[in-house]
Amino acid sequence: MIEAILSGFGVGLGLILAIGAQNAFVLRQGLRGEHVFFVALTCAASDALLIAAGVAGFGAIAEAVPWLEGVFRWGGALFLFLYGLRSFHAALTATGALTPADAAPVRLWPVLATCLALTWLNPHVYLDTLVLVGSVSTEFGDSRWWFGAGAISASFVFFFSLAYGARLLRPIFARPSAWRVLDAFVGGLMWVIAASLVL
Repeated sequence: MIEAILSGFGVGLGLILAIGAQNAFVLRQGLRGEHVFFVALTCAASDALLIAAGVAGFGAIAEAVPWLEGVFRWGGALFLFLYGLRSFHAALTATGALTPADAAPVRLWPVLATCLALTWLNPHVYLDTLVLVGSVSTEFGDSRWWFGAGAISASFVFFFSLAYGARLLRPIFARPSAWRVLDAFVGGLMWVIAASLVL
């Protein structure tokens, strides 16, 4: 049981550590100090649902319905392109002594909608959770659910650490130029991921 949990935690953490659209969004919300708990919870809970589905064998369904991959791929690419465009616009138009608290507050529901879109419209998340975690979990037989629990724990630890740990970087982002660089980086990242989905 312990071996399965630790293996699941290691696999889950390894897959989620890569900088991606979702992680960049969580980091930005953490820097702003805006809806931090709900953003981290939404990301972790989404991962938990997908990992559970993967352990339960949803990967077989995805293989049986191949057109689903195309829908997620093109829908995700379009969303990431538009989100990247918005980030580049913010990078070019941000002025003044911007601090996280100075930014215009955004209501909870639009933030969560963006968070959910970055999670559920990203085909990579299905590959990582449904296919990879799901397939590795089969190696643990009856302990596969403990493996899944370890992977889910990794998601909760990572997203809450990233969201709340971002405040340690706030002194750096007290300068407008730092926010512009972050927005430009996020925009470029979104476009690179969108291009990788299409190509």
